[in-house]
Amino acid sequence: MRDGIPAILEPSFIRAAQETRLDEREPVMSYVPEKGPARAYPIRYLMWHEIVNDVVDGRPIAITFCPLCNTGMVFDGQLDGHSLTFGVSGLLRHSDMIMYDHQTESWWQQALGEGIAGVMVGRQLTQLPGWMESWAAFREANPDGLVLDEPNWPRSYGTNPYRGYDTTRPFLYSGENPPHGIPPLERVVRVGDRAWPLTRLRDKGRITEAGLTLTWSEGQASALDTGKIGRGREVGNVRVHDAQERDVTHDIPFAFAFHAFHPEGQWMLGN
Repeated sequence: MRDGIPAILEPSFIRAAQETRLDEREPVMSYVPEKGPARAYPIRYLMWHEIVNDVVDGRPIAITFCPLCNTGMVFDGQLDGHSLTFGVSGLLRHSDMIMYDHQTESWWQQALGEGIAGVMVGRQLTQLPGWMESWAAFREANPDGLVLDEPNWPRSYGTNPYRGYDTTRPFLYSGENPPHGIPPLERVVRVGDRAWPLTRLRDKGRITEAGLTLTWSEGQASALDTGKIGRGREVGNVRVHDAQERDVTHDIPFAFAFHAFHPEGQWMLGN
């Protein structure tokens, strides 16, 4: 049902120093604009709303999270000079959320940022640099940052309605399993059409290849493990930078989702 999962259209924020509800290891989606303070969007809210429509430095952005694919992505809401806001259609493709925009009612595949139905079919949203990290990591790096305040909806914020999901099997997915014996629910770091298995990065701690440097550090809980988000098993904090140490656009989908949407993608196995 469309809007059965209600996207947030008018987010409110508080200072990071004022936030007392989040556990240290809870994941947040972080976005750092060119001007103004960094912003954190807790997964405890995105778990229940999946999309936050915001305006930062005069730019409309959409912070999106599909729990079934673990795809946390930030998109530019401007296209051809027009501002778009997004809602949750209630439909899935390869277990991934299909968004719709309120202005044209076109459908968008969240994992690709691509229009798949309506007047926007074939159009591409620009993914912006954003990343998932622990609340503690965000707060340490951005003591003057902002954090999304708790929405005014009757939801069990802080709990995981998909308990045990990332150690079972993909929900309503009937496509191919990933190649190379990679488990469907292993997380991968996706940059474009390349994917680095998170287990490889975790073992190495730091990987430099393909013009990028990927790093892993402990401290972030899986949002899709235990019933309480902040108590999930360790999945770590990932950052991706280019040779000039600039943040690089990426996300951390499950392996099955990367394979479904990038069937010709390159698996960075280090062989």
